Amino acid sequence: MAEKGYGGLVGDGLWSNNQALVALLGLCPLLAVTTTATNGLGMGLATTTVLVLSNATISLIRNLVRPEVRLPVFVLVIASFVTAVELTMQAQFYELYLVLGLFIPLIVTNCAIIGRAEAFASKAPLDRAIVDGLAMGLGFTLVLMVLGGLREFLGQGTLFYQADLLLGAGAQGIGLDLGEDFQGALLAILPPGAFIGLGLMIAIKNLIDKRIERLRRKRPVSAERVAPEAAAGEVAPSNG
Repeated sequence: MAEKGYGGLVGDGLWSNNQALVALLGLCPLLAVTTTATNGLGMGLATTTVLVLSNATISLIRNLVRPEVRLPVFVLVIASFVTAVELTMQAQFYELYLVLGLFIPLIVTNCAIIGRAEAFASKAPLDRAIVDGLAMGLGFTLVLMVLGGLREFLGQGTLFYQADLLLGAGAQGIGLDLGEDFQGALLAILPPGAFIGLGLMIAIKNLIDKRIERLRRKRPVSAERVAPEAAAGEVAPSNG
């Protein structure tokens, strides 16, 4: 079976094999921190950073690690990068770090990261491992941000509230606020709202995939109809 190109890896990470919508991995931070789009984006970027760095490192050392100890070594590599990301967030984004709290160090146990290390990075060259980590991380980040934005907007009538915690003081005016009189749906920002929102996103993705599959099945039929007409057109002049 031929290896997928970079485009295929990106497509898998962002859509076809999105770890949050298809594999349903990393649900703990996905459901817990997505009360706002800013929280989701911050958590997603932290996870993406760890994914890219751990994939790259594991790809580089894949031929040096014995199969018997590969999982402990992978966890050690991931934990090292998570610690670095956690310390960076404490230094540069302290208020956001306080909001995300325990879920930053829990990236170590994120099954999506360990799964990509075992299933892909340990068998792939450096360039493909980096592209895979970046694509999977961005796909996970998009789900976190969209789910967080949906819950935030329906629950409290804002979008990218406190974006300055992540993007700096210049981002204070980019958010959307419907005002204090907005009567939001409390369910959206409660834990059940996270499950409902994720379920809706999965359902929408499945509907889109089915629609695309139906369109693909119709294409060969159209091609078969065109082929006889083209052949008849080629024969007709010779008979004249």
